[in-house]
This record gives sequence, structure tokens and C-alpha cells, in this order.
Amino acid sequence: MKRYTCIVCPKSCEIEVSWSSAGDLEVNGNGCQRGREWITNEIRDPKRTIASSVIVEGGEREIVSVRLSSPIPRAMIFPVMDEIRKASVSAPVTAGDVIIENVLSTGADVIATSSVLAKED
Repeated sequence: MKRYTCIVCPKSCEIEVSWSSAGDLEVNGNGCQRGREWITNEIRDPKRTIASSVIVEGGEREIVSVRLSSPIPRAMIFPVMDEIRKASVSAPVTAGDVIIENVLSTGADVIATSSVLAKED
């Protein structure tokens, strides 16, 4: 048996997870269905989102904040971060702009979460 603290809502339920002799996942302690769904996904197919920044060339600021458009498999975090670190974009940048489309074939885009104006000469 393993214990997890649910992160879905402020209740922070202590969820206990074990495997039955038949190989089924047994979940106890969740206070709602969302907690059961969260822990099932966390055990079987954990996913994460990333927030980071990308270099902006010719902008009023040197970086723009970015995030993923959807969660990616946890195992892809470091490879995706490597791609984000390699990226740069030219100003102007508008919040919502796609910086990297379908990063590493994950189905997630890296998108700007803020705007950066071009530097005036």
C-alpha cells in the first residue's frame, strides 16, 4: 500500500492505493470522484504541465513566460524543457502566440503567457 495526498481540491485527502491479488487498483480515502480519477491517472499515466520562459530577441524584455497548452507524460518533462531552453523568438510577442508547435510530438504547444513589445530604436 502507498499513500498519496490528493492535490485536486483544498481538502487534500490522504488516498491509499494498493493492488488486489487480481491486479486491480484499489483506491481508498478519496473524498470525491475527482480524487479517484486523479490518483488513477497518477498511477497509470502521470502527466504534468510546464511553465518556463523563452529568450526574446529585439524585445523590451529579454524573456517571455511560456506554458504548455496541455499536460504531457511525466517522462517527457526534461526532454521538453531542453527544447524550450533552445528556443528563442523575435519581438513582438503576444500572449497566446505558439512558440513551439507540438513540442517533441507530445500534442502540446509551447505558448506565450505574456506579451513583449519590440524594442524601439
